Amino acid sequence: MDSLITAAARALAAGDPLGALKRVALRDDEPALALRGIAMAQLGDFVRAKVLLRSAARAFGEKEAVARARCIVAEAEIALASRDLGWPEKELSAARATLEQHGDRLNAAFAHYLVVRRLLLIGRLDDAERMLADLDPSPFPPALRTAHELVVAGIAMRRIRTKAARAALARSEHAARQAGIPALTAEVESASRILKTPAARLVARGGERLLLLEDVEALLRSKALVVDACRYVVRNTHKVVSLARRPVLFALARALGEAWPGDVPRDQLLSRAFGARFTDESHRARLRVEIGRLRRALRTLGGITATKSGFALAPHHSRKVVVLAQPVEDEHAAVLALLADGESWSSSALALALGTSQRTVQRALDSLAAAGKVQPFGHGRARRWMTPPLPGFTTTLLLPAPLPID
Repeated sequence: MDSLITAAARALAAGDPLGALKRVALRDDEPALALRGIAMAQLGDFVRAKVLLRSAARAFGEKEAVARARCIVAEAEIALASRDLGWPEKELSAARATLEQHGDRLNAAFAHYLVVRRLLLIGRLDDAERMLADLDPSPFPPALRTAHELVVAGIAMRRIRTKAARAALARSEHAARQAGIPALTAEVESASRILKTPAARLVARGGERLLLLEDVEALLRSKALVVDACRYVVRNTHKVVSLARRPVLFALARALGEAWPGDVPRDQLLSRAFGARFTDESHRARLRVEIGRLRRALRTLGGITATKSGFALAPHHSRKVVVLAQPVEDEHAAVLALLADGESWSSSALALALGTSQRTVQRALDSLAAAGKVQPFGHGRARRWMTPPLPGFTTTLLLPAPLPID
């Protein structure tokens, strides 16, 4: 490998893509194509970067297996950064195996982290933790240790474990300073801000206040009965009852939780649950049926008592009842939560991350675009969607993840 290629590679490792391009911008040999592709990716031109890396991989061919595998790993990183979540995992796994066989442990570990980051992005936290347990970051260079700790912090925040998240972020900040790469330092700072911005609203006794993620963690560990409007569950420290597929029951539970310790008049419950503008005997009969269903669903957490004017929630073992609401109420909050990272997403990637159909996501995007909350660019299969982050709020609780319970 000649001196210009070596110098360009060192510049890229130090986070200096322009310095790398100065050395290889006019060259079309295989190593130069690969380095130019990585440089363009660092500059944010993902389309051009993918073209260059694919050209380099073809040029290397089967005889240069390690170099070709590195190109595949770099292309997978670009796909992850551009939120193309449908990239072939088998091809990346094969590239990682090739790198391990030839002793390139650092790039093999980096490929491993790409898989873990994708699992984290789509909410498969158990799988991400299992894969992360296979890696010991201590022998890695600072940049890779930073990536490791950011993944650890991401998992901890999604599981609402703020102490573990702060410790991982502190380690990532230290490693990023050692790496001396401005983009990496900025990524750590961005992740740290999540713990300093409101994550939810607490609604109780007719009032509300904003909560940080650590406040949410303390609330979930308290003896309160929590009606969680972020995950559509009712829970205490020992039991979680999901009402995500029963919107009428959850609407009733939320209304009862917001009014606790008082009751909710029947006409208000009918309005909240069914949108009824007037009431008749059929509406009252339906309300009695749904209250009975809610009473059975929540029987391990509390009871629902009839009062003279309506119904009231009576927790069994909890000292109080509170409602944990989204920081910003929106019908399509889960879509906005994913788009709030500032990256451009395709509708297919959003559907994969949310575990729903692409058509459902597309309808949500059309509705959000009509309201001016998201903006598309590109056409056909190349169309992407993005939005600036919600000002002053973190959307951690709206992202797909298993429900935390201790």
